Amino acid sequence: MKSQVSYKTILALALPIILGSAVQNIIAVSDSIFLYHYSDLDFEAISIASVFYLIISAIGFGFSRGGQILIARDHGRGDLQQIKKSFYTLLIFELSLAIPLFFAIHFFSEEILGLFVNDQELLERGAIYLRPRSWGIFFSYLGVGIVAFYTGISKPKFIIIDTLFLAGINIVMNYVLIFGKWGMPAMGIAGAGWASAFAEASAFFLFILYMIFERNPVVKGIFSRPVMDFKRFKEIYLISFNIVLQVIVGLGSWLIFFGIIENLGRKELAISNMIRIIYLILSIPTWGFSSAMNTISSYLLGEDNIAEIVSATHRVMFINVGMTMVLTIPVLVFPQQFLYPLFGKSDMTLIYEAQSMFYLLIVIMFLFSCSSVYFDSIIGMGKTGWGFFVKLFASVSYLVLLYCVVEYTDLGLKAAWGTEIYYWFIVMVISIYFMFGTKWKDKILEAANA
Repeated sequence: MKSQVSYKTILALALPIILGSAVQNIIAVSDSIFLYHYSDLDFEAISIASVFYLIISAIGFGFSRGGQILIARDHGRGDLQQIKKSFYTLLIFELSLAIPLFFAIHFFSEEILGLFVNDQELLERGAIYLRPRSWGIFFSYLGVGIVAFYTGISKPKFIIIDTLFLAGINIVMNYVLIFGKWGMPAMGIAGAGWASAFAEASAFFLFILYMIFERNPVVKGIFSRPVMDFKRFKEIYLISFNIVLQVIVGLGSWLIFFGIIENLGRKELAISNMIRIIYLILSIPTWGFSSAMNTISSYLLGEDNIAEIVSATHRVMFINVGMTMVLTIPVLVFPQQFLYPLFGKSDMTLIYEAQSMFYLLIVIMFLFSCSSVYFDSIIGMGKTGWGFFVKLFASVSYLVLLYCVVEYTDLGLKAAWGTEIYYWFIVMVISIYFMFGTKWKDKILEAANA
């Protein structure tokens, strides 16, 4: 019997994923807020360093999405043995990625950041954060493999507990290590790096413990005998490679964005970092619903239920936009009330100076929440190459526009952030055109059954 995806089903699947898929957002926000209250220099430095690490973590997350798509498709077909093969192949894949990336970040972080940052002080402080932070990459990459497995089999509830545990550990360790509490020395930005790595390791081991005692028959079968499928290794790579390229292009453009904003001055960089933190917080629902949409469209494809994909995409989009706007509008219309607990100091200068851009961010969040669901629904059907070229076109044209605004006009920071509207508008228009203006159903079904 073919599935019909109800609003209840969407919420049951998406709400745990909202937290699980936004782990790195939560860490980046926590690190930045604590450093905001510790040192202006460290707060400015984390704006570059944490975006760079988001790219690194998103590479692992991007490859896990490929595994998640395959696991969801296997689950739609009821093939438990193939689910097991996909899971172990994904873990080996993630570990093989983590090892070289760890060495690159740990030993060459200053040289890599130097490609984007001109200010020597910001460069040195950013590298101090990344060296301890690099130890967390092993636990992060293996962790997203486990999250992809639970998401793919539509049993994501424990993701909520594990993510809340990670967030709690990260907050406590940030407080202890950044400010030097409980007999520890004040480590500043280095303490934020150690706190985040420790939180990722703790969350990983908690998930392993949960899996050992899990009663779900699909999970119990996972531990019977590890098995890897080299054919599936290639499939994960082929599906995920374009997703990872999308991630690199998308987040990489954000790293370049902050490098360009640096040319406007340190005050503009500090304001942009605060806006970035708010952006990350408000984007958490969209990260979750988009990841859920990946699983839903892939599962429906596994069932040969192509007709349901479009209507399911509409339902996910409506819920996501509604939830995002309910969070976004109060926070950005009344920033003094909602943001003071995070950014309140002896004065509110930074919030006041960013006030005019908060209204701009409302428009950005609306376009982002719409376009991401349509885009990820198409990606879940295996159209990852298409997704890469869409993101590449949007990113390159957006960066050219941003560079022209910053270097050749006096429009300032607000206009620079306004180019983000252009980026998400382009992604949305192309995604909607693909969904409604092209005859894609027969081709996708034919490719899936090949």
